[in-house]
Amino acid sequence: MAALKRALCAAAAISTLVSANPVPALLARQSSNDSADLSACPGYKASNVQTSSTGMTASLSLAGTACNAYGTDLTDLTLTVEYQTDTRLHVLIQDAGNQVYQVPSSVFTRPSAESNASTSASALEFKYEENPFSFSVMRRSSGEVLFDTSAASLVFESQYLRLRTSLPTSPSLYGLGEHTDPFMLNTTNYTRTIWNRDAYTIPAGTNLYGDHPVYFDHRGANGTHGVFLLNSNGTLTLVYLEKRARPAADRRRTGMNIIIDNPSGEQYLEYNTLGGVLDFYFMAGPSPVQVAQQYSEVVGKSAMMPYWGFGFHQCRYGMQDVYEVAEVVANYSIAGIPLETMWTDIDYMYLRRVFTLDPYRFPLHLMQELVTYLHDHEQHYIVMVDPAVAYQDYPAFNNGVTDDAFLKIANGSVYKGVVWPGVTAFPDWFAPGTQGYWDGEFDSFFNSDTGVNIDALWIDMNEASNFCHYPCSDPEAFAASAGDPPKPPAIRLRAPRPIPGFPADFQPQCKAEVTFNVNASTNFGENIYVIGSAITIGAGDISNSVALSADNYPIWSATIDMPINTKVSYSYVRAEEDGSYVYEQMNRTLTTGPCNSTNQSTHDTITTTSPSSSSKLKRALGMAAHGSPLAKRQSSGDQTGLPDRNLIDPPYTIDNAAGGISNLTLNTDLVHYGGWKEYDTHNIYGAMMSETSRLAMLNRRPTVRPMVITRSTFAGSGRQVGHWLGDNAADWTHYLISIAEMLEFGALFQVPMVGSDVCGYAGATNDLLCARWATLGAFSPFYRNHAESGKIPQEFYRWPIVAEAAKTAISARYMMLDYIYTAFYNQNQTGTPTVQPMFFVYPEDPNTAPLQHQFFWGPGVMVAPVTEENSTTTTIYMPDDIFYDWFTHETVRGNGEMVTLTDVAYTTIPLYYKGGSIVALRANSANTTTELRKQDFDIIIAPGLDGTATGNLYLDDGDSIEQPSTSYITFTYSKSGVFAMTGSFDYDAGVSITSVTVLGTNSTSSTYSRRNLKVSTSIPLTAPHSLQL
Repeated sequence: MAALKRALCAAAAISTLVSANPVPALLARQSSNDSADLSACPGYKASNVQTSSTGMTASLSLAGTACNAYGTDLTDLTLTVEYQTDTRLHVLIQDAGNQVYQVPSSVFTRPSAESNASTSASALEFKYEENPFSFSVMRRSSGEVLFDTSAASLVFESQYLRLRTSLPTSPSLYGLGEHTDPFMLNTTNYTRTIWNRDAYTIPAGTNLYGDHPVYFDHRGANGTHGVFLLNSNGTLTLVYLEKRARPAADRRRTGMNIIIDNPSGEQYLEYNTLGGVLDFYFMAGPSPVQVAQQYSEVVGKSAMMPYWGFGFHQCRYGMQDVYEVAEVVANYSIAGIPLETMWTDIDYMYLRRVFTLDPYRFPLHLMQELVTYLHDHEQHYIVMVDPAVAYQDYPAFNNGVTDDAFLKIANGSVYKGVVWPGVTAFPDWFAPGTQGYWDGEFDSFFNSDTGVNIDALWIDMNEASNFCHYPCSDPEAFAASAGDPPKPPAIRLRAPRPIPGFPADFQPQCKAEVTFNVNASTNFGENIYVIGSAITIGAGDISNSVALSADNYPIWSATIDMPINTKVSYSYVRAEEDGSYVYEQMNRTLTTGPCNSTNQSTHDTITTTSPSSSSKLKRALGMAAHGSPLAKRQSSGDQTGLPDRNLIDPPYTIDNAAGGISNLTLNTDLVHYGGWKEYDTHNIYGAMMSETSRLAMLNRRPTVRPMVITRSTFAGSGRQVGHWLGDNAADWTHYLISIAEMLEFGALFQVPMVGSDVCGYAGATNDLLCARWATLGAFSPFYRNHAESGKIPQEFYRWPIVAEAAKTAISARYMMLDYIYTAFYNQNQTGTPTVQPMFFVYPEDPNTAPLQHQFFWGPGVMVAPVTEENSTTTTIYMPDDIFYDWFTHETVRGNGEMVTLTDVAYTTIPLYYKGGSIVALRANSANTTTELRKQDFDIIIAPGLDGTATGNLYLDDGDSIEQPSTSYITFTYSKSGVFAMTGSFDYDAGVSITSVTVLGTNSTSSTYSRRNLKVSTSIPLTAPHSLQL
């Protein structure tokens, strides 16, 4: 979640050089790099080559005079080549001294080689040239070159790496995220920058929240391969055609090396990083699905999520209080729209401080009653936790100081930034006390008896986001001027309306309304608050005073709920733009009216003037510095980074949309415990928070699958967490973008629990957009409606057409939930993606390569959403195959052509069974996933062109980490009409198969009837079975 008011701007050009002892392998650095000429870089020559049956090693030495283009050339490198499996090749180029930063093994576990791996058995072949050194990777079966670095010399410097590989003409490339650019990457003058940042509205062409430096190169019938660079430093990746070099000064300014202007030129992909090593994994495929499976073996298999996590989720930033949250829950029930999980954004916190509750708006006893209600109704509850901890005297901060869990600056004091609660500290995820600190806060705040008993976790702002622009020399002043923490909404005595089904504490009580009017002339940026003895006007606490409206300036007004028949004292406060306050030196009094009185008002004149410094009182701006010496926590070690680097303003510039690499994030010269530099580890901060948070959730509920949804990710994050696609916008463009992003994370990056903010987060949605998005969102693994504060609420029940669309979509999703849960389990086991782009399913059909708005939901259902705004007509691609309409069961024969669909209602979405599939559906939908699991199954057989079909069904208890028993059932259907079930049957789901339907039997090779065969039956899911149909 990011605020629109946080405008991005470039950081001040402040250069801070971290001094240390020189490294012998480094040559002297140039004093200026503005006119760096990479063509003068000599590259390296290979020597001391040692080969074995599983790979090779070599020494690489600088082949000529150092160019020192954007740092200092390293004179000595090592090359390690490992044939790790028959389909995976590992190539590592690093410094001979083993000091250059590498992604810590504690963050990313490297895959090991199989014992039987060998050079001769590999589908890939590594070749090299000694002088100047270059290497290539080839497909052994065909000799096709997949990766070739001979196009330009290797540059390996203290703060800059360059490696270029040639590509075929007009390649089909995918990946290199996170981004909102086209799913099939542009290959003309295209730049991808990877530097995690808080990216409100997820703009195209910019760096976003996550770091996934992997790409799939799809070459149709020749196969698909993948290339992964394990490097967390800031990266600029270029895909271009070479004709002429750009002037040197222009290269320095933009970070680009070559301009593209001739489609007949040679195609390249070039890596430019701010450091680290060249740690490549090549995956042979040859199918796209196999590349995905092989990549999952490198980054780790995705985490299994709880069954209920695939239900529908609802959230909205800007909830006034717990009563509004309860109203949303009740309204979904009244509307008959299934709601599985209710979420609460940072609204629940006291002044936006993590691990606190607002005692007036979200008091503990009401929060516990809300959670109890949800659990009693088989529903769930989730809240957000941010990494930034308010720099205030409260337990979460004090405990962090005690546990030495926060990042520190060079003098040993806690580093300060500014986020929602104002001045903040940030956890150092490398520090040995941080996991215990995080566990303790979770154990206390989310305690099932004494706290808020959440079912899963949402983490945000973990790029990390920092509102304060670099160098943030006065965070207290910045927070005050920016209005952080933001002023909470008005306090309500009780719910304003009855909330059906909720206990008495959530029902209205007698109140009196008082309209406060005060005549007050103000300066620009000045506001007027009312504060007084009643709880609804702050009870003397300025943070809970009520802001008055200037709609009738100079009269400032607000109508406020007050306790009945009560004498109340009050006064008016001038709130200044710099965060200070001007108080009146008097108190007024009034006695409120009886129950439900509404006609009481005041007509006052403020007694202060704008403003005199003697009468201004600053808000509390923070505390004394906390900290301890850094000698131990910042000690150096192998692979923690070279000394003598400019960690704030490196010589090479990446296209960070936020400006300098320290702007609006953590200072990149911060040193983590153990000597790791934020300059190198910035892109793994969110991933480390994810792992720490997952372990904290496991610590409080050791036997239950933790579901953690994060914003910032790194390669391999899917092992721990899911990802929502950030602060998108409520417009048609982002509706379409959400499809490609889901495919990137689910199919390419191995983060399958993924989805967008349905109906759009930023800005105002509308009923037609929200109806379309409600149906589309139902076919993303993570399905949540979420909106920003200050815009129209967009819960599905607020428009009739959206409510109907949601009911239709959720019913279809829930009936298919076990089918998609099975696909998700398969990804957890094998890496086979749950959602797949069209070219994954039809890799030899060139028409599928650029398709980014159609996809497969599991192996057997094609989703073809409407792509025309405000239209009931759309065009979709039907591959050369047989399909069956999901809703009508009508047979559709595709011919590898675009097809126009008309009269597609806003309340539906085109869905098709793929021929050759067997899909197990729940016979009925339900209001919760708990009730859904009690429904019997219907089996849908969609015969392929050859008349056969297959499918699978995985069953377990849906929640346990260690499953006491499971079933994995394989369904087959033969040409002769025999339906059979085989597999393991250890889990008794307590339900059975009550019908089997065979769709459209073929009468000739080119004609298909619409006749379907449905057989009612009763087949238990506890043993093998066969049935002649």
